[in-house]
Amino acid sequence: MTATPVPRTGTATEIDSATATATEIETAPAAETATAAEHTTAGPTTGVEAAEAVEALLLVDLQTAFVAGDEAVPDAARVLDRGRALLARARAAGALVVHLQNDGAPGTVDEPHTPGWELHLPVAPGPRESVVRKSEDDGFDGTPLGALLDGAGVRSLALCGVLSEMCVAATARTALARDFRVVLPHDAHATYDIPAAAGISERVPAALSSRAAEWALGDEVEIVPRAADVTFTAPRRAR
Repeated sequence: MTATPVPRTGTATEIDSATATATEIETAPAAETATAAEHTTAGPTTGVEAAEAVEALLLVDLQTAFVAGDEAVPDAARVLDRGRALLARARAAGALVVHLQNDGAPGTVDEPHTPGWELHLPVAPGPRESVVRKSEDDGFDGTPLGALLDGAGVRSLALCGVLSEMCVAATARTALARDFRVVLPHDAHATYDIPAAAGISERVPAALSSRAAEWALGDEVEIVPRAADVTFTAPRRAR
């Protein structure tokens, strides 16, 4: 994670209004959606349940600095709830579980061995659950993640965590480039509001930033509406 958390800004009324706007955009009438689709290129597979179970769960940077306290992402409670549910189902199915943990630079909120760096969800000891530390957005960059997945015979995975447009997106892109099937539940990742920039834009609500990050992944990723739509199975070599 290379960005410092940006506290949520604006009054509660402004934030609720922004969230409502995001909801209205995603629930536009079918006719309007169809018209818009005629003028856009193909995007991710969205709005359908995952066709097949996945063999691994990647929990991306669910660290205290980003999901607890005043500097947490706006939807931290939701992402943690979905992360816990995904984690329980993955463990029950015998899927491989990987907790990605970012090592921030000195002085940042996720500097190693500081309170903000700690993983917020507990790690279960055992051969099918691991912690992979990283120093770049991409969870594969300079880490044993790829070898860990390949060694277990994993060919499909689900991601959840933070930040949508940074570590989640970067890890998803490399997973796709390595020919993994990638499932991303819409309600299981989050980011911060993008602050207003003079002469560029007003504040962009976090919900819209997350949705844009999904869309930017292209048409190979599978976007499912809910974490509850994701099912798990054990990797081939663990059965």
